[in-house]
Order: sequence, then structure tokens, then C-alpha cells
Amino acid sequence: MAELEDGFTPLRVLSADRIAEDIFRFDLAHPAGEGLPAFTAGAHLRVRVPGELERRYSLCSDPGETAGYSIAVKRDAAGQGGSVALCDQVKAGDLLPCSAPHNDFSLVGRPVARLFIAGGIGITPIMAMIRHLEAEGGPPWKLVYLTRSAAQTAFREELLAFRGKVTLHHDGGDPNRAFDLWPLLEQPRGRHIHCCGPRGLMQAVRDMTGHWSSAAVHFEDFSAGSGQIRPDDLAFTARLARSGTEIPVPAGTTLLSALHRAGHAVPFSCESGTCGSCRTGLVSGEVDHRDLVLMEHEKAMAILPCVSRAAPGCDTLVLDL
Repeated sequence: MAELEDGFTPLRVLSADRIAEDIFRFDLAHPAGEGLPAFTAGAHLRVRVPGELERRYSLCSDPGETAGYSIAVKRDAAGQGGSVALCDQVKAGDLLPCSAPHNDFSLVGRPVARLFIAGGIGITPIMAMIRHLEAEGGPPWKLVYLTRSAAQTAFREELLAFRGKVTLHHDGGDPNRAFDLWPLLEQPRGRHIHCCGPRGLMQAVRDMTGHWSSAAVHFEDFSAGSGQIRPDDLAFTARLARSGTEIPVPAGTTLLSALHRAGHAVPFSCESGTCGSCRTGLVSGEVDHRDLVLMEHEKAMAILPCVSRAAPGCDTLVLDL
């Protein structure tokens, strides 16, 4: 099957099933029955949903199975329409344009154990990780999976089979019933953490692991690609210290996008402030840091331009470019 423009390939939807409240699983295969490109646990696909919207969804299937892919999608009625279009309009038998897998959230390192922390639909890449570890072996693992209710817990029955390894916690949407992560995070003990879920959960984990090695704490933002743009963002100027060039960064545009449009090839990958690929030196200026990578002592000298920008009241950031 020939690729479409931008590297997308139409994949056949084998099934589109509701697996939890407002969560749907889509099983995908090559239309001609050919094998699909291999992927590693934590990888995602870029998917072109109805309306020509492009979204990024983590693979939740076993990386050892390349006859097909599976993604799980939460239908978010308050979102920008991509998940609603996919869940409401795409049915078994349809063709869905998808990219090759890409991974910003891999099982790196050689820890003594792995701790997975998932919130809501953030369980999707972690399911692939669990399946990989169970099939291929590896260090011991544990999962803390946080949802509002049992009905909103994807893969619940499958996870309940892992006795002693999985903690499911439902807070009913009440902050007073939130799970206390601190006892798990107080001591690193040679472990790695992999966390995916709402931004608030990931920020809480970031705050509680400031004493961990940054190489041992990994995040995946399932809203990646939005660049953390906010309605109250203000325009500012980026000045390049080596040339003196000034680049305007409008409200509604990320610093990374402005740099690329001006011809500066800053490397990038996740566009969600979770992988660190776009890390850029900061010479001066006050930054609104929105990433989950930089430690406190690094924030005076670096910025992740995919998500961070000038703080309110700061007109100019001077970058080491």
C-alpha cells in the first residue's frame, strides 16, 4: 500500500470497541495483510482523523506483535474535536492514515526496578511497557493507576490479573481522595519512573522527584503537539546572542515554531516539554518554564522552546544561538 504525503499510510481498522467509559480501542492492520514496522514499548503513532486533524496516540499493544497495532483513545467532548471525530466516526473496515511509530518514552536504562504511574488514558503507553516486560523479562515492575472510577479504568480486568504489582485508585474526582504518591517517591532506590497522564499529575511527580536523577524520571504527555499554548499568552521577542538577530514570537505561536520559521534548525522531538531534545541555552530573560525536564538549578541557564516562553512582563529572551 503506497504511502500518502508526509509519510502517512492508510491502515485498516479491524475493530473499534468501547473498553471503558468514553474510552475506545482501535485495532489496526495493513490493508494487504503485510507486517507493520516494528515498534518499541512507549511508542506512538501520528493519526489523521476525520476532518484532516492530526493527533498523536500511544500504542498499547504488545511490541512483539507486528501483525497489527492497537491504540486506545479517550473521547474528550471538551477537547479540540480530534478524539470525538475518531471515536464517533471511525468504524471497523475504515482506512485510517497513520505514521510509522516513533518513541519519545522508551524503556531506557538498566534500573533495579520500574515504577509506572498512570492517570486516566495515560495508561496506554504503559500497557505496551508491561506487555513487553512480561514477555521479554526485565526488572521487577509496579503500577499505580489513578482514575475517577472503575468504569473509567481502561484495561481493568487485564491489570487485576497482576496481583501484587498493580494498584488501582479511584478518587471520584475529589482532590481530598487523591492517592498519596510520596511514600513511593521518597527514596529512589535505583528505580526508574515512567509517568503518563494529566499535566497536573505529571507536575506533581516532577515536584516530588526533584531529588532523583533526571535520567531516572520519564514523562509522556498525551496532549503533545499543543505546545502548551494558553489563551493568555503574550507576544515577545527572541534575540539570538551570537548574531544579534531578533525574532518575534506572537501569542499563539511557540518559541520553537518561531525559531524554525526564521530558519534556525533547533532539534526537537516530542513538542511537549518531556524529552529535552530542544533544550537551548538561555543568556538572559525571565522564562515561564512549562517543561517537565529541567531541574530547578538548570532553569536560569536553559529553556525548552517547544513549550516555554517569556514570562509575563518580560519582553525579550536572549538565547545562546
